[in-house]
Amino acid sequence: MITINPDEARHFGALAQDWWDAEGSSAMLHKLNPVRLGWIRAQVNGHWGVDERALKPLSGKMALDAGCGAGLLCEPLARLGADVTGVDSAPENIAVAAEHAAGQRLAIRYVAGEVAALDGVYDLVSSMEVIEHVTDPAAFVAALAAKLAPGGLMLLSTPNRTPLSQAGLVTLAERFGMVPQGTHHWEQFITPDELDGLLEGAGLQRIAIKGIAWSPSKGLHLSDDLRMNYLVAAVRV
Repeated sequence: MITINPDEARHFGALAQDWWDAEGSSAMLHKLNPVRLGWIRAQVNGHWGVDERALKPLSGKMALDAGCGAGLLCEPLARLGADVTGVDSAPENIAVAAEHAAGQRLAIRYVAGEVAALDGVYDLVSSMEVIEHVTDPAAFVAALAAKLAPGGLMLLSTPNRTPLSQAGLVTLAERFGMVPQGTHHWEQFITPDELDGLLEGAGLQRIAIKGIAWSPSKGLHLSDDLRMNYLVAAVRV
């Protein structure tokens, strides 16, 4: 099951050394990550009935982050107690991720390659801003679903394909250097209805959806407005 786009892998691999620079080419991801993490924590708490005050809500859980880049989500998941595996299409990203995790004394397993090639299943499967970069979104979601343990939780995020996302994430963001040129391909963005269909085809059902919006007063924040970007939680039917 081949879903890696070699051109995309090369593009993101070339940015590997810059992933952990909060002021560099990944600056937008560093701003986005806290917003995602707040929502992820809420989904974890609700799904497994965890006390919101618990320091390690993922203790005893196996987590997989697909399209992990240099580990910006893997490391917080590990700090929340999970036994984390990160997989990415670019070996350069995996090398940087492993080096950074070692410096943080975090035991995270990193693998370069396809999701389908991994062994085992995971209680939590996440994939943030990845599905719009693969060659076959249906095959990619199916591969993620195959790695989800019974009773597990899947968390995805992706840009919506709307005029607003085209203007904000492609035209403005790339023109003004907020993200590297060539990062986004608007025609590959996926609408919530399309993602619901992909989930259904993989034997999954959406249980939650939330938008990520931007405003001058709030910056990036969770919102009921799905037009720019959105997060989805799903479980096996």
